[in-house]
Amino acid sequence: MTRIHVVESVLKANDAVAAVNRRLLDSSGVLAVNIMSAPGSGKTTLLEKTIPRLAPEKAAVLVGDLQTTRDAERIASVAADTTQINTGTGCHLTATQVAEGLGRVSLANVAYVLIENVGNMVCPAGFDLGEHLRVALLSVAEGDDKVAKYPTLFQQADVVLLTKIDLLGVLDFDVQRVTEDLSRLQTRAPMLRISAKTGEGMDAWVDWLRQQRAQQRDRAAAPSA
Repeated sequence: MTRIHVVESVLKANDAVAAVNRRLLDSSGVLAVNIMSAPGSGKTTLLEKTIPRLAPEKAAVLVGDLQTTRDAERIASVAADTTQINTGTGCHLTATQVAEGLGRVSLANVAYVLIENVGNMVCPAGFDLGEHLRVALLSVAEGDDKVAKYPTLFQQADVVLLTKIDLLGVLDFDVQRVTEDLSRLQTRAPMLRISAKTGEGMDAWVDWLRQQRAQQRDRAAAPSA
């Protein structure tokens, strides 16, 4: 019982900080997006290709990794602000780490905060960071069994991005199997097929982000009941 109590306390403390983060983002009119996936699914490349398409609106990026600043260095040339968060041995970002990152961002100058979570298909899904939306990536290179194997990541997503679709036909990947597995988990999140390399599907993804940003801004501006 004691061990369960400790875990619950940690999650409650995290959720309390996440709520503060969300209020800060709401008051600033900024949309926060938590991007989660396995390593190598294309999160960093997606951000490199997405941010210029959001112009003239600007985006700040919080990059979570165990070690190095390599991803942040790649994104810095396109983002309005880039903050690297190294977790050491931690397999996910926490709300407290995101709060520290937000403290380094001039929220008045950006429309989006894009959070590249640590590459992991299990841990990140269990921690609220104060984000408004969750994006789950699945790359063709990973195989078509991952939705069934890691349901929590995809069940909590607001959109699922099937990435590296330029490899369809090259690798053995059954899109219908993924679609059916997703339908067993939920029907809320659309699945968008994209290739950051060729640009296929990127317009639909950016349009979705812009729509979500407009809706979040309207909600934040609405008077309280």
